[in-house]
Amino acid sequence: MITFSDLVTSPVLRNNLARHSFKTPTPVQEQAIPPAMLGHDLVATAQTGTGKTLAFALPVLELLGQKPLSTKPQALILSPTRELAIQIDEAFQRVALGTGIRSAVVVGGMSEARQLQTIRKGAQVLIATPGRLQDFLDRRLVTLEAVRIVVLDEADRMLDMGFQPAVEAILRKTAPERQTLFFSATFEGGAERLISKYMKNPVRITVGSTTRPADKIEMVLYEVDTDRKLGLLKGLLEAEEGSFLVFARTKHGCERLAKKISAHGFKATAIHGDRSQNQRNMALKGFQEGFYRVLVATDVAARGIHVDGIAHVVNFDLPQAADDFIHRVGRTGRAGAEGVATTFATSAERGDIRNIERILKLKLTKKELPAGIEREAKNVAPVIEMPRHGDSYSKNFSSRPANARPTQSFKPKKRRFGTGR
Repeated sequence: MITFSDLVTSPVLRNNLARHSFKTPTPVQEQAIPPAMLGHDLVATAQTGTGKTLAFALPVLELLGQKPLSTKPQALILSPTRELAIQIDEAFQRVALGTGIRSAVVVGGMSEARQLQTIRKGAQVLIATPGRLQDFLDRRLVTLEAVRIVVLDEADRMLDMGFQPAVEAILRKTAPERQTLFFSATFEGGAERLISKYMKNPVRITVGSTTRPADKIEMVLYEVDTDRKLGLLKGLLEAEEGSFLVFARTKHGCERLAKKISAHGFKATAIHGDRSQNQRNMALKGFQEGFYRVLVATDVAARGIHVDGIAHVVNFDLPQAADDFIHRVGRTGRAGAEGVATTFATSAERGDIRNIERILKLKLTKKELPAGIEREAKNVAPVIEMPRHGDSYSKNFSSRPANARPTQSFKPKKRRFGTGR
């Protein structure tokens, strides 16, 4: 059996791995670390939750530790979201302890001055989102000329989010002889152009199927009316143990659903694009530490959620694309653990379910609705009595005597029918 001691030579890294109970590498780590250690460019595709972060963090630390450290950035890790960049930095710092290698996070929504101060104190590794880093480069606040290792993490999502021009502009600022490591959960056509243009004879590895969820994830489908979705989710929270990551389609729907879940007595919070970075950090930290049992998220925000031990993923709303289904489901069953992914769909969405099953070559296990699932009470709008023809109203909303003279007459406009206006 391969262990990290067989892959890592640095005694400091070995001690750090042992301290955090990292003993046996996952398949992607076992296959990616050796060629990366040798300085080869690498294209690695593997399912979400298979340990890709450690697969590139360890080679970066090993390679940087073999030469005198510079005060300038020597390695760059690009990620699609702020949350993912922050989580990569946390993981990086755990295994880098005692090596003398320092990291800095470069993301939007956080103090620019503090980020620049950390870089200028001497950070050898930049962990950044493309947008903020490109902004720093355009304003000549940072330099990448000493960068000799570049990691593109969750590269498929960066391209999906429209970051390809920024990524290419950033790569052109790094050393031409750099080593490039490309990690992704799926592999699309746009990625091939990036690989052929900016990588040199990369070693390619594929671990498992990148177009279907991990084998240990139970895939469940409930066909349920929209107004019974909340009742079904409440029933699952009462019947099952563990944490729940719930996906909603829109930012407004995400916020509203989290409030409804909280009103039923479950500790819940939301993470989406309209929340401040501090709110997002607090929500994610609270979920990681178990203060919140339920985290409601949109697809874009959830891209940065790499939390071990999530027991249940619930697709409260269907995703817009099959790839998003893979990424959602991959938030549970991480690193070989078991998990349950439950999808809610209405009868009108049967075609969407068949399409997901066809594209991903899987079959969801359909379950009957438990008895007694309540319908959600609709908010009753206040009844507004409209004035009738000949009635009058006043713009002054204070109490007026019944015989007071009206200030303005209500004369309804004539409505024209059949004009298309």
